[in-house]
Amino acid sequence: MSNLVTDILAPKTNLKLKVGLYFGSYNPIHIGHLAIANYMVEYTDIDQLWFVVSPQNPHKQKANLLNDYQRLEMVHRAVEGDDRLRASNIEFNLPKPSYTVDTLVYLKEQHPDYHFKILIGSDNLESFHKWKNYKIILENYGVIVYPRPGFDRSKVQISKNVTVAEQAPLMEISSSFIRKAIREGKDVRHFLPQKSWEYLEEMNFYRKIT
Repeated sequence: MSNLVTDILAPKTNLKLKVGLYFGSYNPIHIGHLAIANYMVEYTDIDQLWFVVSPQNPHKQKANLLNDYQRLEMVHRAVEGDDRLRASNIEFNLPKPSYTVDTLVYLKEQHPDYHFKILIGSDNLESFHKWKNYKIILENYGVIVYPRPGFDRSKVQISKNVTVAEQAPLMEISSSFIRKAIREGKDVRHFLPQKSWEYLEEMNFYRKIT
């Protein structure tokens, strides 16, 4: 009996922090990204969500893609003060092109006490079997899927360690819409977290990009 009581009252030091990895260009980060992140940390089993900013591929330069650290700064400002969310530049110094499984392995080496899962849109779920070492991701990490508009669960096979966030809000706002609106002289302040928008305005981003 005493052993049972000890087990119940003992601190749960063996529990791993569960971290969701949300990969993206964040060019720029917007309120849709934040809404999805907020839902995931409140309605799934993850404790934190890290926005993993994807670096620019040196072999695929894009005129409308801001510098890596400028996009990272906008994410930093977006999540500032929220301990549930983090901005991550983990892929900036990894070999390119960046493969998700390699990033996961590296993170696991750096944070052995964390358990990582990745977040993907339902559009990526259909082609997930084509990802590098996708079975390793499923077996050792796990996937959380957020539905895109028009997602039909019946058309995809849900494997072990894949969770579909059925009730997540559907977000149709996009970074490309925001960039286009800025070029057209529109006021987009309410489409971005305030501090990110202020930085964007200060730096005059996207106005001269075609």
